[in-house]
Amino acid sequence: MTPTTANPSTAAPGNDQDKIVKDAIQEISHIATLPEVTLKIIRLVEDADSTAQDLNKVITNDPALGARILKVVNSAFYGLPGQIGSLNRAIVLLGLNAVKNIAIAASLAKLFRGGQISPHFNARDLWTHSIAVGAATRMLAEKIGLGLPDEAFLAGLIHDLGIMVEMQARRPKFVEVIEKLQLEPALPQRQVETEIIGANHEQFGAGLCSTWKFPINFVQVTGYHHRPMEVAQNSRMLTALVHVADILVAQPPLGYVRDVEISEVNPDVLKLLNLTPARLAEVVEKVPAATEEAKNLLTDA
Repeated sequence: MTPTTANPSTAAPGNDQDKIVKDAIQEISHIATLPEVTLKIIRLVEDADSTAQDLNKVITNDPALGARILKVVNSAFYGLPGQIGSLNRAIVLLGLNAVKNIAIAASLAKLFRGGQISPHFNARDLWTHSIAVGAATRMLAEKIGLGLPDEAFLAGLIHDLGIMVEMQARRPKFVEVIEKLQLEPALPQRQVETEIIGANHEQFGAGLCSTWKFPINFVQVTGYHHRPMEVAQNSRMLTALVHVADILVAQPPLGYVRDVEISEVNPDVLKLLNLTPARLAEVVEKVPAATEEAKNLLTDA
């Protein structure tokens, strides 16, 4: 991995890139999207008048999702005392927003299906990487006392959604990107994406999150995880955590890490997060086990 240099992929998208992103995301809506129940949950939680009972009614209509949420709630992921037997109890304990985040996380696994797309890219590896970054982001958030474990995990999980857009809507060109990266390993992936597809995975990811009406902090995570210091100072914390997690998960690599552009965290980012090398080392040590646990929670039947 080599530090990125100035290139067109880091520039704000112009009108042509906006259209490229919009067209690809429109195609995604015909190929793969979040289940309708998950979209209903997002809309409901964004409504200030919604109650735990409202959310319970929506999730009850999807028994598989309800069972998955209870499985996550009762796992070591939350460490709640005793077994939570009802969705309503889980919602009351965790809050509507946390349950919404768990529902989104549980729904995303289906979007990363696709298997071996090219000799040098398997969609399962991207899913593994995404889960690992989610787990690492959650641990880093705990280290700095940020709280919000479900939000931190989901932020890491979705950071590379833009690659999923490329994979689903622009597969032939995406395969071309992967093959060029294999031949020229020093090139940053965003640069090659811009050259071949016309926009990069940060732009596609931010566009998809906006279309799904995700909160602005998730739009920033997907759109700026390679350059967190470009996010407004008062709202860059979560993006910075994901940026650090992305780098940590590449050492040693967990899943697909070709798009990670640097091997060491910028000291300014570490200062922002008040993270020390010792804290980073603790997270690196625990990430593999945490990744396996989260993968079992999100992908087991």
